[in-house]
Amino acid sequence: MKIVVESTDNAIKEAAQSLIEGRLVAFPTETVYGLGADANNQKAVSRIYEVKNRPRNHPLIVHISSINQVYKWARNIPEEALNLANRYWPGPLTIVLQRSDLAKDFLTGNQEFVGLRIPNHTMALKLLEEFEKLGGNGVVAPSANKFGAVSPTTALDVIDEIGNDLGQNDLILDGGKCIIGIESTVVKFAKETIELIRPGAVTLSQIEKFTGKIVSKPQEKLGFRFPGILDKHYSPVAKVFISNKAMPGDGFIALNELETPKGAIRLASPNNPTEYAQQLYQALRLGDKKKLGRIFVVPPIIGEFSESIFDRIKKANGGLNLDG
Repeated sequence: MKIVVESTDNAIKEAAQSLIEGRLVAFPTETVYGLGADANNQKAVSRIYEVKNRPRNHPLIVHISSINQVYKWARNIPEEALNLANRYWPGPLTIVLQRSDLAKDFLTGNQEFVGLRIPNHTMALKLLEEFEKLGGNGVVAPSANKFGAVSPTTALDVIDEIGNDLGQNDLILDGGKCIIGIESTVVKFAKETIELIRPGAVTLSQIEKFTGKIVSKPQEKLGFRFPGILDKHYSPVAKVFISNKAMPGDGFIALNELETPKGAIRLASPNNPTEYAQQLYQALRLGDKKKLGRIFVVPPIIGEFSESIFDRIKKANGGLNLDG
């Protein structure tokens, strides 16, 4: 495993060549760090599943550098999907479309849909552009952590999570801390329907504004599998409770305006929902580093972005631990 800190042309070219040759490259996006592989290389994609210990039927998102690449990966693309892509790409938005023949079963989990995204991070975009110059079509890049664990938002998180599972020729690109801190919004387009599969920084009202249609939030996924839709995900080792009833020795995460319960260990004190999202995963990881048994979390309740934060917290506790 090699760690590359500088974002020089030579470093990016080395990383792109590594992808072409079937190696894995962890790289930053604006949301979280991804573990990348050539989306058309079945052996390389298989290594991602092995490193992450990820179920083979869970699909992977394909990262591309320009909207023109969509036509390689998808067919029957609705105008509303293109409108949304033109507004929010590059950005924290994944669009799920009917797959083309290029999107094989080994990356879609044998489903007839493929998720596509253009990340809004300079290092990621340079990597994707250089990869495509070398003949690549797209890079699959799920979060660079073990399946179900807290997503990494720094290169050090990636090393802590999967460093021992990467080969000596695999790379980690260090692009600093992710500026958003939670995974992308996922929107699925199928026939005449638009579904919000996973909330994120692009909100429901924004999606409806730029598609001109009502977006549903299905209670049942009807067998559809996609990253982040399990009831338990993004989870630390510590048990997570959605409550302010922390006891002495418990971890505590809340907006700065909320006082820390007596004896509790403050893990993060964000000033607003944007900072909350940026700091959440780092705070959960800090709780594990401190070997805390329990972490109590009070999510922000104002603003649409708060829905996405609550979604991640709810999945971190498996929807079970409400008040301790």
